[in-house]
Formats: sequence, C-alpha cells, structure tokens
Amino acid sequence: MISEKLKKGHLLIAEPSIIGDLSFNRSVILLADHNKEGSIGFIINKPLKYTINDLIPEIEASFKIYNGGPVEQDNLYFIHNIPELIPNSVEISNGIYWGGDFESTKELINDGSISKNNIRFFLGYTGWDENQLETEMQGNSWIITDNSYKNKIIGKSTTHFWKEQIIELGGDYLIWSNAPENPYLN
Repeated sequence: MISEKLKKGHLLIAEPSIIGDLSFNRSVILLADHNKEGSIGFIINKPLKYTINDLIPEIEASFKIYNGGPVEQDNLYFIHNIPELIPNSVEISNGIYWGGDFESTKELINDGSISKNNIRFFLGYTGWDENQLETEMQGNSWIITDNSYKNKIIGKSTTHFWKEQIIELGGDYLIWSNAPENPYLN
C-alpha cells in the first residue's frame, strides 16, 4: 500500500473490494481539496448520458458530463487546464484548476476557444468530513497515487481508466484488472 500523505491533486483509486456501491465501484477520484475539515474530489471516470448542451442549452457543445460523486448532484462543477482564459479559478495542483467565471467559460466554449481536452464538467462531487477519508484509507477502501498525467488528465479517456490504474499498480492487483465489474456474473 502506498502510504503517502493525502493532498489535493492525488488520485484515489477504488480498491477492488468496493463492490455494490454504484458511485464508487471502480472509481478514480481526483482529490480537489484536502484539509483538516475534510476532503472534496471528483470521480473522473464515470461519464453520464448527458452533454453540457443538454443541461445548459445556450452552450453549443457536446462535452460529456461526468458523475462527480453523490453529493449535490443537482450542481454543475468543472475542472480545467486554462486559467489564463477562465478568471477566478482555484489551482488544485499540476496545472489543474477548479471552477472560475462561468459566464466567460460559456462564451469561450461557444467561440471554440475551449475544447474537451481543456475542461471537464461534473454533476455533484465526492466529499468526506474531517478524518473520514483517512478512516476509509485505513479500511483499505482507496489506493492513493500521484497524478502522473498532470493537467492532461482532463482529456484522458475514461473507458478503461480504473483498469489501467490497477494494472499500473501491478502485483496482487493484476488479477482484478480482468475481473467483471459484478463478480456474481463471473
């Protein structure tokens, strides 16, 4: 087990033992904030059936919307790698930014200045209260890794992202890389 201290910008990979939890089974989460009061992250590998245009018709783009987590799923969040274009963004780490001026963002998408490799939208987020994530880590629910993709993670394909991360971990995790999502179907 990697025993790094949790910090924003890390990836949390769901342990293969998380089965039956629709939000977290085979999830990879980008930790957007972590402090003594709690943690916030976005599930980056669970696309929904919606596009940004479905939710905000005045945006003329078909960028996918992702399930960011089970908290506040009626709110739209976004991360991006273009702080020079989107004012009031907050840096997560490694050139990844969270939020910013949404009116500017809509205009920049509509005029073609922002591509799907620059921005990712989420409905909801994943949140943990004080010490909750540390407790889950001790219970072996999550594997923590550095984000080796840096700000390129925004454009990273999500279809097999959890499996790719498990293969990179190697060792005892390799057997899980080809296991069915629902082991009862095996």
